[in-house]
Amino acid sequence: MATLDWLVIGLFVCAMIWIVYSVMKKKQNSSSDYFLSGRDATWIAIGASIFASNIGSEHLIGLAGAGASSGMAMAHWEFQGWMILVLGWVFVPFYERSMVYTMPEFLERRYNKTSRSILTYISLISYVLTKVSVTVYAGGLVFQQVFGIDSVHWFGTDIDFFWIAAIGLVLITALYTVVGGMESVLKTSVLQTPILLLGSLFILYLGFKALSGMGEGSGWQQMMEICGATPVNEYGDKMTQLMRNNGDPNYPWFGALGGSIIIGFWYWCTDQFIVQRVLSGKNEKEARRGTILGAYFKLLPVFLFLIPGMIAFALASKNYPGFAQVLGNGDVAFPTLVRELLPAGVKGLVVCGILAALMSSLASLFNSSAMLYTIDVYKRRHPETEEKKLVKVGRVATVVIVILGILWIPIMKGIGDVLYLYLQDVQSVLAPGIAAAFLMGICWKRTTPQGGQWALISGLVIGLTRLAAKIIYTTSWGESLGSSLFRSVFYDYNWLFFCVWMLAFCLIVCVVVSLCTKPKSEEELKGLVFSTATPEQKEATRRSWNKWDIFHSAVILGLTVAFYIYFW
Repeated sequence: MATLDWLVIGLFVCAMIWIVYSVMKKKQNSSSDYFLSGRDATWIAIGASIFASNIGSEHLIGLAGAGASSGMAMAHWEFQGWMILVLGWVFVPFYERSMVYTMPEFLERRYNKTSRSILTYISLISYVLTKVSVTVYAGGLVFQQVFGIDSVHWFGTDIDFFWIAAIGLVLITALYTVVGGMESVLKTSVLQTPILLLGSLFILYLGFKALSGMGEGSGWQQMMEICGATPVNEYGDKMTQLMRNNGDPNYPWFGALGGSIIIGFWYWCTDQFIVQRVLSGKNEKEARRGTILGAYFKLLPVFLFLIPGMIAFALASKNYPGFAQVLGNGDVAFPTLVRELLPAGVKGLVVCGILAALMSSLASLFNSSAMLYTIDVYKRRHPETEEKKLVKVGRVATVVIVILGILWIPIMKGIGDVLYLYLQDVQSVLAPGIAAAFLMGICWKRTTPQGGQWALISGLVIGLTRLAAKIIYTTSWGESLGSSLFRSVFYDYNWLFFCVWMLAFCLIVCVVVSLCTKPKSEEELKGLVFSTATPEQKEATRRSWNKWDIFHSAVILGLTVAFYIYFW
């Protein structure tokens, strides 16, 4: 790192401090102010926050690493960004009408208190043990690789730089999240998003430039030639292919397509982590346009992170200096590109982009987790609590979540690789039950409270069984148990096919239980289901969009189809 790099990083930090200071000067007297920025966010802030919150360790390490090791396969999850349009066009009207703060609160309105409790605790546990911990773990690894520092000598002892980077990342992010709440998250995202995009574009450009200097043709042509000649399975599929043989053990085309849509629906349309950004919008119009902007941004990660991973693989295949390790460990692809290719000043900009990605993702997690605890746990037990006290509870909850994240770092240090590999698998078993409850809840007014509740419960039970099987059969004791029907279904069966069939099962449970139990009255469901929206509500929704919203949504869908056709 040159002096110019440190100067760029210093300017970025000063800009962050100024934004947080400006937020601190504003009074936050209610939970709505603290958690939803007073429901006053514009479409630019919402779109930038959706993208910045989404881009985290799974992109900087995971997506680039997947590009370097398996090619285009993981692009399915990025191309499902069109699901953000489903959030804007389908779900935003229901969330806006109900004026809820959280997704569990919406489930209580639609179903019952039990459904709210189930979703609250599933979300809180999964945030702390997967999203927060993986982001912190990966952040420590990224900065250890980028700075090239193994340890720092302090007070007569050598301290692993991983710990300094990881704990520093948590504490800095926690500081501005605790102080400013959602408004800090939104306003810092407006700064962080362009820096992240610009830094990643530099890596893409310099990566292609390095490749083009090593042979005939452009960098893109050489990458496609090298990766297009590298098989990824016994069926002859290559790294450049998105749709792979249905017998592929990792990414069969039907499972990858169906599984990524289910996970995408859950994540973009029902997960508090993302939807909270939309709930902070001024109105339905601003919220929808924010999702359209977010969907545009979401078209980029394949090219900003996954393609650079494939570039790193191509450079390693051509024996480019410093890239040999990429062939053995795809997860070092992105940090290696930063370390080996970027000149002074630009490297500092990209480090700011990495900081922006990790901090915005962590800040959103902290804020969403604190909101879930404050609104769905504390306020339910103490309904008469004053708004100012709820803000204090939210700040304390954020601090507690930060502490839990730090305490989890030593465990992540030991099992991080395993947990990171299982991250998508964990999401694949969380998503179906939640997706079934929300989908049936707004589409079919005959869905009863018990039907939605048991869709969640069946999804939770099956998901926990699958995760338990993963733990059991990855031990020597589990291997000694031999084959069985239980093992075949809950361990050996491809995780993506499992996700698809799990959704089908949860939907069947929801329908069967609903047909056997009593639904809520139409008055109770007013505005919460398609068929119960009042004429006034429908008219308000119609006034919130125009031809340009339709045009941009069509462009996003068209580009998604074009990407699938090109990489088929």
